[in-house]
Amino acid sequence: MILTMLAVFLGHVLLGLPLFIALLTTALVGFFFVDPSMIPRMMPQQYFGGINVFSLMAIPLFILAGNLMNVSGLTERLMGLARLLVGHFRGGMGHVNVVSSVFFAGVNGSAVADTSALGSLLVPAMEREGYSRAFAAGLTAGSSLIGPIIPPSIFMILYASLTNTSVGDLFLAGVIPGLLLGVAFMAMNAWYAWRNGLPKRGQLPKARELGLAAVAALPALVAPFIIVAGIVMGVVTPTESGALTALYVALCGIVLGGLRLPQFWQAIVDTSRLTSAIFLIMAASATISWLLSYAQVPAQFVSLLSPYIDNAFLILLMLSAITFITGMFMEEVSSLMLLTPIFTPVAMMAGIDPVHLGIVITLNITIALITPPMGACVFVAAAVSRLEIVSLFRTIWPFVLTAIAVQLLLILFPPLTLWLPHVLG
Repeated sequence: MILTMLAVFLGHVLLGLPLFIALLTTALVGFFFVDPSMIPRMMPQQYFGGINVFSLMAIPLFILAGNLMNVSGLTERLMGLARLLVGHFRGGMGHVNVVSSVFFAGVNGSAVADTSALGSLLVPAMEREGYSRAFAAGLTAGSSLIGPIIPPSIFMILYASLTNTSVGDLFLAGVIPGLLLGVAFMAMNAWYAWRNGLPKRGQLPKARELGLAAVAALPALVAPFIIVAGIVMGVVTPTESGALTALYVALCGIVLGGLRLPQFWQAIVDTSRLTSAIFLIMAASATISWLLSYAQVPAQFVSLLSPYIDNAFLILLMLSAITFITGMFMEEVSSLMLLTPIFTPVAMMAGIDPVHLGIVITLNITIALITPPMGACVFVAAAVSRLEIVSLFRTIWPFVLTAIAVQLLLILFPPLTLWLPHVLG
């Protein structure tokens, strides 16, 4: 059954059919193996039931907040602050790229949006500073991985809805790993700048300049604290937090003069398109997830790994490897929706904290955004930098390996993810 479903799915993907159709056809084949009489009753029920979850409403709201930041000019204010903070170092524009991703991650939660918003501005600027276009595009795609790790995170909201894990704990757990990713990419950029003899540009900013830039960017910097503090303190749900953040960003854009009706409408349209694509995939993935659960596939997976169940580190390493390989060939949302219900029982038996598991899975799913052949962020970075996609895929591997090194560090040292939730959660 599993092999047949996998073959059907891969066949549809190779034919170029939309992903949600490939997933639904795969589910249909699976129902024929299990019980064909369930098709007219259970397929529609599970398809709509998979997205009929109130907490998932947070996803379009956070996406809207990020889009409103872009069209209202708040993103440029964040980049201006980042430029003053780190732009005077050797390889300054590369550091600006990473720090801007950290700032932008605090509102949007989408790596693809990060690559699109920042790449078109920063790749040409990095080229003017002496970077190769391939490295500039690779660093833009790589640093965008910070987006789904630092809260808010679309992937974490999905994981929480599948496992009944606290969204607030997951958001807190993502802060340190996200910052570690940022430090790793900045170290990589510093090495590139030193090896290629890139000059220092600009001078150490004066306190007044830095203060003015911080004040200008303050409206955007406040948004992440609204999100995390509200959820962690129990004042708002994730969905209410998303609505509050979108409203706050919209008001900031109106007051500061960057948001007008055409820009607002464009943000609504972009949000609707992306949300529709995500929810279609989620609904189809939920149908397959229910079918696999009904067919006792998670229990079979548990029995398969039972000889290693006493070694939590080995179990987590194996689950990470499976997630990473799956993510290379399958869209990230569907990978998360399909694998989480199968992996969670194994992790619980091995004594792995569900918050720690969530961060590890989220990072693995995120890394797949820059791996061939399906890496969405690489396609976006190639488009904004006008590079051949094959050329960029050849040069992306150092960034992939850097992210994997951070992942291994998180697996080896769980306190890196669990400390903040234990202290503040």
